[in-house]
Amino acid sequence: MSIVTHAARNNEHSAHDSLRGGYQSTRYWQPLVVSDLGTSWRPDGVGPASFPHGATHALNWASENHLRCSRGKQVPFSTLYPAMVAFTFALLATTISVASKTSAADTPDLTLPPGAVYVDPLKYNVLGANYTEWRTNNSLVGFNPTHTTSPFIQVFDPSFLDITGSDATIRLVASHPGFAVAHEAPIYVPDLNVVFFASNAGGTLGYSGWYNNSVVSMINLTEVDIALAANPGGVHVSIQTLNLSDTVQMVNGGTGPFKGNLLFVTSGRALLPPSVALVNPSPPFNTTVLLDNFYGRQFNSLNDVKILPGTDIIYFTDPSYGWLNSFRPEPMLPSQVYRFDPSTGQVQVVADQFVNPNGIAFTPDGKTAFVTDTGSAGGFLGTNQTLPATIYQYDVDPVTQSFENRRVFAYSDSGIPDGIQLDMNGNVYSGCGEGIHVWNPQGTLIGKFFIDSTTPELMFTKSGLLIFNEQWIYLANIKAQGIDLSV
Repeated sequence: MSIVTHAARNNEHSAHDSLRGGYQSTRYWQPLVVSDLGTSWRPDGVGPASFPHGATHALNWASENHLRCSRGKQVPFSTLYPAMVAFTFALLATTISVASKTSAADTPDLTLPPGAVYVDPLKYNVLGANYTEWRTNNSLVGFNPTHTTSPFIQVFDPSFLDITGSDATIRLVASHPGFAVAHEAPIYVPDLNVVFFASNAGGTLGYSGWYNNSVVSMINLTEVDIALAANPGGVHVSIQTLNLSDTVQMVNGGTGPFKGNLLFVTSGRALLPPSVALVNPSPPFNTTVLLDNFYGRQFNSLNDVKILPGTDIIYFTDPSYGWLNSFRPEPMLPSQVYRFDPSTGQVQVVADQFVNPNGIAFTPDGKTAFVTDTGSAGGFLGTNQTLPATIYQYDVDPVTQSFENRRVFAYSDSGIPDGIQLDMNGNVYSGCGEGIHVWNPQGTLIGKFFIDSTTPELMFTKSGLLIFNEQWIYLANIKAQGIDLSV
């Protein structure tokens, strides 16, 4: 509600009258409007303006000292001056306070981990023609508007800090320059505190193809913990390569432990078939192949694998990347997701209509599935940014265990969403073009572990989040815990 007082009026007076009467020579400051917002004062009656309550207090002080102006009545300047000074200081203090509150609202008062950066999405919703200052239209280039040196933690929503904790950092723990040793298929074995993983199959710096197999390696997290405790920066823990059976060709996906064994899916090589295989995690790494065909037809090139929580049922994806990376024949089956029951031998398709299905994961209760489609990455066909770089979400039918009600969960702004994992709170992590992206259960991107190059996979461990960056392996000592993938 507003109370209108005397209207301001511009009264001009002669210099003679002004000097004679000791009055202000030309214009009078008069209150225009007193409202619940405050008081507007103008020198010339142009119109009202609202100020916060600090100005109202100044006006009240002036009123108590009989400084109200009426039409045509002149007020001695010596009397009006103290009120004007009081009003000015009150208005200045109020303006500073409002500006401070606005600034705080724009940039939340957050306690960030060391080296982390908060990027407020509101500040970059409109970029205009200058968008190339932060990135180009190339999807392989990450969004780093603060030009922060990698690796670092990039926060888009304060809730991401519940995942990282206050002390999280990203530190190098192992490397093999010139060789993409750390690509995919990570499996963490808590009893050994070891993570197994595979090199790049057929890709850049993988040194594998039609005539050469990829390799499976492992890193000891106990050695990593000791090295990090003794050094403030990055460390270089040794990586051990496994000597596996020739039945294991081009490992690309892994999960488990599955009944004490490593569960791998392979892409196959040349005419050697893709397969689902068990490998003992201890020397001599005995291997058992569980499946290598779909009723007599070879799969294209199996890519990733997970166990449906609470069961022994194996789910895996089958894109055409073996052919696209020139180490497998042309595909003879659609790119699909399969369900395999090792107790009965039954295998069936549970989802299709992909360009190239890739990563797969489940919520801890097994009711929801996630499958990434990385169709925009086309191997020798090149990158097509109009094809999917998308995570799809499904309901898992409680009876048939097939996938239903497909919908888009998220789209990666950089690269493709390759490997995918979930934490205990349902947040979704995926290896993308410049690091690990993290979405909350509603599909909102809340943060990234920014590495600034293609980062295919990740794995939760007791020591933190292990990040696979082809030639390098990083560890982020975060607060969040991954779901239990063992059976």
